[in-house]
Amino acid sequence: MDQALEDPQRRRVLNWFLGTSVGALLASVVYPVLRFISPPVIPEAATAQVEAGASNDPELLEKGFKILRFGAEPVILLRVSETDYRAFTATCTHLDCIVEYHKAQQAIWCNCHNGQYDLNGRNVAGPPPKPLTPFQVHLVPGGPGQPASLVVSRS
Repeated sequence: MDQALEDPQRRRVLNWFLGTSVGALLASVVYPVLRFISPPVIPEAATAQVEAGASNDPELLEKGFKILRFGAEPVILLRVSETDYRAFTATCTHLDCIVEYHKAQQAIWCNCHNGQYDLNGRNVAGPPPKPLTPFQVHLVPGGPGQPASLVVSRS
């Protein structure tokens, strides 16, 4: 008789244990998926301007361009002539590939799908649907015997 009384109680304990185990398993799978689908909102640091270095930067002189970070956004700085510097977003408007500058052709080029932009950021060839966003470049004079500094800011 004692055994008959213990079986239903054991069964309830086992059912409770299995039920909470299944619930915990589902929660451990569903919670990360929900967190991935709706990530937390993290405010991005607002950047008004970035110092791009000296006007006699070896990389800028040799290649004619330099990629720099403007907050979380990459920006391409072009050296068109000794006094003419231009800056645009460095991501292609087609598929967000990083663009580069071809000094010989005087063109900004995206190697993903052969997109081309002119020196004003307008799309002239390939699949890019819209022009690159321009930035302003300011030459800040240095001290005596010092090269000018380049400062990139939003247009």
